[in-house]
Amino acid sequence: MNVRLTQAQKIQILNAHDVYSVMQQILLRQNKIRRAQEHFWVVGLKTDNTILFVELISIGAQNYVNVSPPDVFRMGIYKLAVKMILVHNHPSGNLKTSQNDKELTERMLKVGKLIIIEIVDLLIITESGFTSFESKGIIAELKKSGLYELKQRESETMKEMQLKFEKQKAVKEELMKTARRMKEKGYDNQTIKELTGLYIRDIKQA
Repeated sequence: MNVRLTQAQKIQILNAHDVYSVMQQILLRQNKIRRAQEHFWVVGLKTDNTILFVELISIGAQNYVNVSPPDVFRMGIYKLAVKMILVHNHPSGNLKTSQNDKELTERMLKVGKLIIIEIVDLLIITESGFTSFESKGIIAELKKSGLYELKQRESETMKEMQLKFEKQKAVKEELMKTARRMKEKGYDNQTIKELTGLYIRDIKQA
């Protein structure tokens, strides 16, 4: 689920604290019951480290949340993110890293390398603090590790997903060109929508 961001939250990320300043606000938007569950978000970044999107991938139990590579990377591929930061909360308030957190991060690092989207950090957050894997040197350690290897099926699934979105992007680009030509000829937005299938918001940007 896409998380709506204010213009002030679409900041350039310089360090882990910058990420936390945005994610803490997003966490605190949730009601008390929701904050008692683990959430897993993905923060997509542009080349200059400006936030491109924040996506809520999954909501789990009090001490566990389940995510898969297709869920994590889907929006990054679609939005053409070059980097991503993984974020999940610990409702208990405990900021210690777990073996599960490390294994998950290593897995995503390797999938990201495969499809050329760099995972630059994983943050564990609470309502009042955070732990950064990058700041603690864990990301650097995991990049050197050979413990987790992608399964062939998992690798093929990610490549297929990337190819699918690349094809969709090419088709949309052609439709946007058509929309621009139609606007130049005086067609109204509703007619362009009916003939191209584009959303009005896309047509306005054409």
